[in-house]
Parts: sequence; C-alpha cells; structure tokens
Amino acid sequence: MDMTREELGRRIRSARESCGLTQEQLGEFVGLSRVAVGQIEAGTRSVSSLELDRIAHAVGRDIKSFFAASFVERDALSALFRSDAELAQQADLLKALQDSLALGHEMTNLERLLEIDRVQLLTASYELPLPRSRWDAIQQGQKVATEERQRLGLGAAPIGDLSELLESQGVRTGVVALPENISGLTLVDTAIGVIVVINASHAAVRQRFSLAHEYGHVLLDRDRAGAISRAENRSDLLEVRANAFAAEFLMPADGVAQFVLAFGKGAASRAQIAVFDEAEALQAEQRAAPGSQDIQLYDVALLAHHFGASRISALYRVKNLRLVDEREFQRLKAEEDSGAGQTIATFLSAPEAPPDNSSRDDFRRRFLGLALEAYRREEITRSKLTELSAMVHLGSNELDAALASAKLD
Repeated sequence: MDMTREELGRRIRSARESCGLTQEQLGEFVGLSRVAVGQIEAGTRSVSSLELDRIAHAVGRDIKSFFAASFVERDALSALFRSDAELAQQADLLKALQDSLALGHEMTNLERLLEIDRVQLLTASYELPLPRSRWDAIQQGQKVATEERQRLGLGAAPIGDLSELLESQGVRTGVVALPENISGLTLVDTAIGVIVVINASHAAVRQRFSLAHEYGHVLLDRDRAGAISRAENRSDLLEVRANAFAAEFLMPADGVAQFVLAFGKGAASRAQIAVFDEAEALQAEQRAAPGSQDIQLYDVALLAHHFGASRISALYRVKNLRLVDEREFQRLKAEEDSGAGQTIATFLSAPEAPPDNSSRDDFRRRFLGLALEAYRREEITRSKLTELSAMVHLGSNELDAALASAKLD
C-alpha cells in the first residue's frame, strides 16, 4: 500500500499511546516540540528518516514496522505499559527497555539479511494454572525446573554457560544497564521473539541467577508478553515461582544430594536395614560418628562453586533440602555474614561463579559477528556497521582494529 502522510502519522500516534507516552515526552526523546509531534501525528507535517528512526527507538519499534502492510497496534513494550502504567515515568528503565528492543530489532534485521532462519529455535512452554499460594508457586517452579532439566538432558550436573544454553533454546540474552532494584526483564515480541536482559551492574553470580529466573518467566509466563523482576515485587507469586525455578534449575536436588554424599555427609546418623531370606530377617545397623554428618561452611563454599551459585543460595538450598536443621542453618549463616565464607572460598580457590562468567555476553558477540559478516557481504554500509557497534559500546578505534585484523578495511 502507498503510505500517506496521514496513515504514517496515525501509526506513530498509535505506537506512542500504546507506550503511555505523551506528545511532549516523545518530543523530548526525538528532539522535537510537542507541537511538531502533534503535526506529524495529524499528517500536516512530514517526518524525516532521522526523526522517524528516533521515534521508532522511543516506542521500541523497528522503523520498517511503520511501513508494513499490516501495522501491529500492540507490541512487547506496549504490553508492559498496560501492566504497569508508571513505566513512562521511570526514565532510566524506559531507556533500558528501548535499548533492549532496538538491539533485538537490529539482530533480527541482520539475521534476515544473512538468511538465517531462527524459526527453527522454538522455546519450550509450560502451561500451568496461576499459583494460589507461595507453597503452590514453589512447587510449580521446582516441578518445571526438574522437567526442563530432563528435556535438555542435563541430569543432575551443573550448568555451564547459562547464556549459551538460553541462546540455544531460541532466547536472546543481553546485559544492559538497569536500575539497581531490577535484576532482569523478559520481553516477548512478535518481530524479535523472546529476549532476556539482565543487569550489567550486578555481580556475575547474581547475573547467573537472574538468567535462570528470567528463563523461568519465559517457560511459564509467555502469555504475559513480558516481565520486569523488581526487588520490591519478590513476594508476588509469579516471582516466587520464578525464583523457585531458578534455585532448582541451577542446583537440582539430586545433584546437591550427590555432591554432599561424595564428602561422606548427608546420610542419616543412624541407618537400619533388614535382609530377608524367605524364612527369617537378619537386621543390620550402622551409626555415624557423632558430628560426622554435620555440614560446614567449607562444604557450602564448595557446593556453591560447583553449581556456579552464591554461598547464601547454596546455604538456603541445603536448608530447604533438610540437609541442615534450623539451628545449623543459623550457625552457618552467621559465619557467612561475618565474612568467613569469603575467606574460606579464597583458601579453597572456590569463587561463587567461574571467573569467565563475569564478562560473558553471548548476545554481544553474536551481534558483532553477524554485523561483520553482513558488512563483508556488503549487505550493510560502513556507516551502519559503526552505528551497530556503538549500540553495544564498541568504540571507533576498536572497530577499525577489528576490521583491519579481519582484512575488511
């Protein structure tokens, strides 16, 4: 269809209103006055390609979507705004959402240019009724984590690169600057698929848990079209469910039990067994030496390192699996709070997460790799390559060096 100025203006207005932005707010993002935005939406003023590109970024759209034969009135960003009308007032969060969606759209465009079919990567989905209580939420999260581990063939072993695993399941992952109280967010968009973003300012071990938490949302809450994991919402049942999923997914009950047993612990202090020969039973009993089964802080440190989790998460895990009682838990937690856990972990060379996890960003690597390939095939210009590199905070000097090394300069 021929795109008239009036129809383009209507689509811009629809996209703006879907995100809960006023004309004045959109104007601030684009560098236009409220009057100019009103004229564009009314079709009485033309809009330049640069202005339209900025408008698309502000409303979380790909610029091509404004010229599509069928315009999608509601998208991922508008779905989030419908669930939380205050988003438009949180400038730092809004920018993070806009940047995340812009990256997703550019990745999709690169894959389309290079004829990469991402439809093959279909993310699993589990349909469960909404949890009615915290207990129900925890049970659901643990059950799905166990089933997902079985589906992926992970058994009870630790998960290596979690970002790589999610990418293999068709989930885009990214690391961006988010407000401190937000650990991560999940966006589901018809154009870019599923994208999970975690907070760049958080420690590696927390980022790892956040990835698992958001993966829980992906598997269980796909119909919500998005989720923002805030610290103040941790008591919400869907957040409780995602947390329970993450704990079981990262540290499966069977795996924790096997690890503890390998150190000669976790067994009952007194065990009895009977052998029956069809005529009479022969009883046998074994008693563990007093205190031999007590889990110590160094056991917790090794457990946390083994599964790539925090020591406090590992400590709560052994408590929930009843490997320690409340008294032992409080003793161990007091030791951890005093700083003893860090000292022990250093002595054991057992950091909470593998050192290489702290800088892992598979989305960024794949994004830049596809951008270089698209440039090599002359599908994008040098100017576009520079723009894409800047989106993932790569400077012009670094780009020049990379192009020279790849014989693309």
